[in-house]
Amino acid sequence: MRKIAMLGSGFIGRFYAESIHGQRGRDRVVAIYARREESAKKFAADYGCSIWGTDMESVIANPEVDMVCIALPNNIHETAVLLCAKYKKAVVSTKPLGRNADEALRMMKAVEEAGIFAGYLEDLCYTPKFLKALESVKNGALGRILWAKSRETHPGPHSDWFWDKEQAGGGCMLDLGCHCVEISRNFIGKDVRPVEVMCWAATQVKPIDAEDHAIALVKYENGAIGQFEVSWTFRGGMDLRDEVMGTEGTIWINNFLRTGFEMFTTGKGADYVAEKAESTSGWLFPVGDEVNDLGYNHMFTDMFNAADEGREPAETFYDGYVVNAVLDAAYRSAETKQWEPVNLPVWRGREGLTQESTLVDYDENFYLIKEEVTHDGRHKVILKDKETGRISERDLT
Repeated sequence: MRKIAMLGSGFIGRFYAESIHGQRGRDRVVAIYARREESAKKFAADYGCSIWGTDMESVIANPEVDMVCIALPNNIHETAVLLCAKYKKAVVSTKPLGRNADEALRMMKAVEEAGIFAGYLEDLCYTPKFLKALESVKNGALGRILWAKSRETHPGPHSDWFWDKEQAGGGCMLDLGCHCVEISRNFIGKDVRPVEVMCWAATQVKPIDAEDHAIALVKYENGAIGQFEVSWTFRGGMDLRDEVMGTEGTIWINNFLRTGFEMFTTGKGADYVAEKAESTSGWLFPVGDEVNDLGYNHMFTDMFNAADEGREPAETFYDGYVVNAVLDAAYRSAETKQWEPVNLPVWRGREGLTQESTLVDYDENFYLIKEEVTHDGRHKVILKDKETGRISERDLT
C-alpha cells in the first residue's frame, strides 16, 4: 500500500485522487498540502485524509507519507521535488516537469542523487487507445515511423496561475505541447534524439503575455518528424487527436471529443458533461469514464507497480527533461523564425543515427515507386531507372 501526500487540492489533484482511490484500491491519499487552509480541509474531508496542512515541508516530512504526488503550479515543482529528495520520499510529478529544461535537469539530478523513485505523470501516454496504438507500432505494424502528429486544443485551463507567464513558464505550448511532444517521442522512439525545432506561436485571442496558439515541427536524428498543434483558443470542448504514419501503415486516434458517445439535450437538468465542455445543451459528447479515458488509471498503476518492483516507470523525470528541452527550442524558434537546435547536455539514447534508405528494389534495373490498380482495371507500376534516374510506368495486365 502506498501512503501518498497530495500537493495541491485543485482540479488536477482531485483527478489524481479519484484515480488513486479508484483503480488498485489499496493505495490511499493520506495527506494533503494546499496553500489555503479551507482548501486543505475540504480536500481532506472529501478524500479521507488524516493529515492536512499549509506547510509543504511538514506534510512531505510526515512519517506516515511514503510517496508524494505533485499537483502544483509549475513554478513550485522544483521546490517540492527538492524537499522530496531531502526527506527521501518517492515522488511523482504532474506535467510539465519544469518551466524549462534547466529546472527539469536540476530536478532529475536531485532525485537520482537522492536515490529515490521518481515518475513523470504524463497521462496522455497512458490512455487505453494510446497504449494499444503504441503496442502496434512497437510490433512493427506500421513499419518504419516517418511522422507522428499530436493535437490538443481547448478553450483554456481552469486555474488563474496557468494564465500567468511567470508562474506557468509559458502558455499553451508548455501546458499542452508537453503532452504532444512525449506522445510523438513514444511513437518515433524515445531513444531517437530530437535535434531541431521549427515553431510558430502567437497570442491571437486571450489578453495574456504568453502564447495561446502554437504549431511546431520537431526533427529527429533518424529523419522522422514530430508535429504538434496546441491552442487555448479552440471552441467546442477539448480535442485530443494523434496520427502516426509509417512505411507500412497509419493510425488515427481520437481520445476525447468524438468517441462514439453523442447526446442531445435541451439543457434542462444538465450538469457536468466532460472536461472543458463549453455547453450543457444541444448535441454533446460525453466521455464514458473520464479518469480512465484520459490515462490516469493506467498511469498510476504503472507508477505504483514500478515503485513496488524497483524499476523505472514508462515515463520518468528524464523523459520530462527531454520534453522541456524540446519545448525550449520551440520557444526560441517562435522568436527567431528559424530551425533551432534542441540542447540536451544529458542524452541517454542512441547516437549517430542517420535517415534510413527508402529505396525498394523492383528488379536489378529499377526501383519501385508505386504499384496500383487503376479505375479501369489495369495493374501498373511506376518505376525509377537505377542508372539514369528516369521515371516510367509499366502496365502489368
